[in-house]
Amino acid sequence: MASGAGVFWLQNEPETGASRIWHLNDQGLVLALGTNLRNLRSRVNGYGGGALAAAPDGVFAVSDDQRIHFIPLGVEQSRALTTDTAAYGGLRADPLRQRVLAVRETGQGVANGRQQLVAVARDGTLTVLHQGEDFYSAPALSADGRHIAWVSWQLPDMPWLQTRVWTANITVDGTLENPRVHTAPQPASIQQPVFAGQDLWVMSDHEGWWQPWQLDTRNPASLWTKAAVPECDHANAPWQLGEAHHCPLPGGGWARAHYNLGRGELWLSGVSHPNPARIAPAFSDFRSLCTCGDFLYAIARSPDRLDAVLRIDPQSAEASAVAGGEPALPGHGLAQPVSFRVPALAQETTAPQGFLYSPLTPCNELPALILVAHGGPTSAAYPVFNPLIQFWCQRGFAVAEVNYRGSSGYGRAFRLSLAERWGEIDVEDMARAADALVAAGYADGNQVFIQGRSSGGYTALMALSLSQRYRAGASQFGVTDPIQLRRMTHRFESGYLDWLLGCPERHPQRWQDRTPRLRAATMAAPVIFFQGGQDKVVVPEQTRMMVAAMEQAGQKPELHWFQDEGHGFLQQANQAAMLEALCSFYQRHGRNTDECIESLS
Repeated sequence: MASGAGVFWLQNEPETGASRIWHLNDQGLVLALGTNLRNLRSRVNGYGGGALAAAPDGVFAVSDDQRIHFIPLGVEQSRALTTDTAAYGGLRADPLRQRVLAVRETGQGVANGRQQLVAVARDGTLTVLHQGEDFYSAPALSADGRHIAWVSWQLPDMPWLQTRVWTANITVDGTLENPRVHTAPQPASIQQPVFAGQDLWVMSDHEGWWQPWQLDTRNPASLWTKAAVPECDHANAPWQLGEAHHCPLPGGGWARAHYNLGRGELWLSGVSHPNPARIAPAFSDFRSLCTCGDFLYAIARSPDRLDAVLRIDPQSAEASAVAGGEPALPGHGLAQPVSFRVPALAQETTAPQGFLYSPLTPCNELPALILVAHGGPTSAAYPVFNPLIQFWCQRGFAVAEVNYRGSSGYGRAFRLSLAERWGEIDVEDMARAADALVAAGYADGNQVFIQGRSSGGYTALMALSLSQRYRAGASQFGVTDPIQLRRMTHRFESGYLDWLLGCPERHPQRWQDRTPRLRAATMAAPVIFFQGGQDKVVVPEQTRMMVAAMEQAGQKPELHWFQDEGHGFLQQANQAAMLEALCSFYQRHGRNTDECIESLS
């Protein structure tokens, strides 16, 4: 986030797991403000996003207890602007009115989680700007502060399925007048509204890809005009609020992210670059694009460096890291991602794709292969530094992350092909990836493991129940009972499971066939489970019941319980314990890879 005061971002402290605000200004880089705030994050929709907004004289931030704080420049302590129990996210500073705009979410669970678009003044006064929609995205303001745009969606849709874009005028007293919807020419997922002066741009996929469109909001017909861009996704699935994959540049032109076969690219176009120019090619994912003064800033990731805050000169297209970007694991070799495509099926226009990481240790035999199913499932695997992958490659394993059908980054049709086929085509694509890599000589076909987190754990468990090809598998807080998850999930995803599997009342057999707990007896390969006792998404009882079902079938599943963890392990000691247990498990149930492991010293 940026303002006239400089650039602000959140940075995690590995030692404590806390996230702190950092600030770059004319004097250099400083640990910002709000020393009384040890952890900052939004919990809206369960996935948060937009926990920070920069103002000319300070920064707004959402603390872990979901209060909005304002921290003036030069002041160490923050002050809370909200005191209610609602969650806030998608912050956007409104400097003209000395306030912050936000998405406000009240309550928890399927029946609650109601959202509003609100404004919070610095004295704590809260104004509801818009309500009545089920969900709201982060708002955007025009340069003069007189116009606003936002995106909303209704149950049972998810934001990557179908959304609506709104605009309104902002009155003298700060309320909205003439709010109106602008309908895309075809059903669309619309996201990331941004004003370039008074012109409104959005990302819309109504022609098959998330691409930038200019929207003439002054025309009653809401004319849509697409930018001259390639046919690829220019954004990814909006699981979090406040994403920014495009940004108008000072003096004209645009910075935009492109996703090409899973790899992110940053391109500049416009006045200084009549022919679009790709910049910072060493990096492979770009988020949070913004401008400050004459420079463009972005959070960038790469296969061999730590996350970086890049500063880019739009005139020269030169990029440099102002924070982060250090070499990952200095002194050690790194496994580099190699893109691979799965052979296409008949009439398949886009085949699954993934990234292969080969082992770093010499071995006379073909390596064992760990297939990783990403979560979401409407997410994606990116070729960026992941210490967990390097852990396996240093121990003699090959690792393949697979972007199966349903992943984002490959167009609308590919993403929506998972509808009612979860637990089927994702499982097929994992097997297709294994077959392709084994056939190409990258791995031993008798030493294939499969694992995943959350929904990726579900894919792994379904794969283990449907095929004997896997030596063993792992579920890391994975879904084992979709029906139970449907009853207990939060409101954001309350309609998602019906989209993934179909209505359970109309398709009861399908739900039964795709419930790992009910297929426990078909799992011949060894399985290891990792579960947090405080998990609010995949509740602990799911994993306990799955383990009990396997034991009743005469199997010996291995369960590792972490009482103090939630959905996704945050504590370093627990993450290390999970890796050590999983590595021991794979070595016990596969070929001994000890002879392939070199000293890491």
